[in-house]
Amino acid sequence: MSQQKPHDMGGMPDDTIIISAESREDEEQVFHQPWHARALGKWNLDASRFARECLPADDYKQFSYYEKWLAGVCNLLVTHKLISRDEVAAGTAERATPHDRMLKPEIVSAVLASGGPVRRDIAQKPKFEAGTAVRTKQISDTLLVPDGHTRLPAYAAGKQAVIRACHGAHILPNAHAHFRGEAPEPLYQIAISAAELWGENAVAGDEVILDCWESYLEAVR
Repeated sequence: MSQQKPHDMGGMPDDTIIISAESREDEEQVFHQPWHARALGKWNLDASRFARECLPADDYKQFSYYEKWLAGVCNLLVTHKLISRDEVAAGTAERATPHDRMLKPEIVSAVLASGGPVRRDIAQKPKFEAGTAVRTKQISDTLLVPDGHTRLPAYAAGKQAVIRACHGAHILPNAHAHFRGEAPEPLYQIAISAAELWGENAVAGDEVILDCWESYLEAVR
């Protein structure tokens, strides 16, 4: 079973959740510092999310939201040899690095506003119907890469649930984050009872609703 990463704070009651000063400010203000708007990278959503999840635990807990973004983007740039560690440390480029997917400044706002749809049409039919009892897999059983990316929360792994609905097929983050293609598959809304998650400490009748890809689930025999 994979070690729980620092971003996956759900179900960790002994940890103190640190709320940064930025989080207490006006929620309508998207960027609180001028450099925050420049921290949005050019990678696919899942690759950039995984890069942030891989930050050292101490850094993850101390960094502000956009510091996490910036650190993740820097790591991606170095990993893909677009810049060097020396350039990051110096804050200055040693050479020009042209890129055929460079986003021109004048179209940034329009591109960001258009979003990134992740729903896909596939021939595969959903395996589960609404009302079907399922169980979420263990984290390690959802990974396509050792210690890789998954959207299944650690606290919800290995729990019995009920299918509420199918959202159609969506890009699978577990593949997309590692540049292994989109690998779309059915995405379900599932309900897990609070008692299943937290036992006798749970409030009777409460439940948690999650979205889970088909490969995260198995039928209850």
